[in-house]
Parts: sequence; structure tokens; C-alpha cells
Amino acid sequence: MNGMTVLSFDEQGVDVVYEGTEFRLEKPLIEEATRKEYPAVTDHEVLKLVEEEPALSGEPRRVADILA
Repeated sequence: MNGMTVLSFDEQGVDVVYEGTEFRLEKPLIEEATRKEYPAVTDHEVLKLVEEEPALSGEPRRVADILA
């Protein structure tokens, strides 16, 4: 089983740790990929950009709520 993917949200994008690799998804890239304004994007949607078949648990949380 893979390690957990860690998402750290801020106003400008998301820092991701996936299978031991750290990288950043910038806000414009996330908006383009999801076709939504960044505050309306959910953590589940970001996870789907990173992993093909993410193990989604719990309710999706919007960036606006995570940063609130």
C-alpha cells in the first residue's frame, strides 16, 4: 500500500507530498485543471489531480473552508 498523499493548502496553491516526492501545484494550474475558481475547489478534486485512484475518505472540503 502506498503512503498517504499529503496536501498543504495556502492562498497560492498546494504543496503535495506523493510517494515521498514533494512538489507544488500552483493556483492557476489547479483552476485550469478543475475549471473552477480556486476557493471552490475541494481537497478531493486536488487529490484526483495527483492520484489516479485516490482513497477518498470523509466529506470533500473546499479550499475556502480549509483556509478559513
